[in-house]
Amino acid sequence: MSKIISFQKTVADSILTAALSVYPRETILMLQGKKVGDEITLSNVLIPPLATYGHGFSALFGSMLPWDLTIMGIAHSHPSGALKPSTHDLNHFYGRVLVIAAHPFLSYDDLGAFDPAGQKIPHTIVPDN
Repeated sequence: MSKIISFQKTVADSILTAALSVYPRETILMLQGKKVGDEITLSNVLIPPLATYGHGFSALFGSMLPWDLTIMGIAHSHPSGALKPSTHDLNHFYGRVLVIAAHPFLSYDDLGAFDPAGQKIPHTIVPDN
């Protein structure tokens, strides 16, 4: 399991901006990157096709997702401000990491990265390549 998540700055900014732009609904995004050793570096954000941005939920259609090994996981927002995954989040885990953006979506402290068991993974913000 990964020991640290590195967000390129534009990825972290994009997640927070997307969350703020659909508030009070939830957003959902796919995260591209690479895993080297115990570190995952997130380098790109993708908008999933036919995504649903609802009040209290967000959804994507698995059958519409590309077969792409660079997809490291999913990011979505919690307008409630809860910076922890729900049981529903963990039951629909996709990839290696789940990133949650919690309201008010104004700083990097409003981002959390989690493994499939719901354990928090330390994260850093790094310059873009």
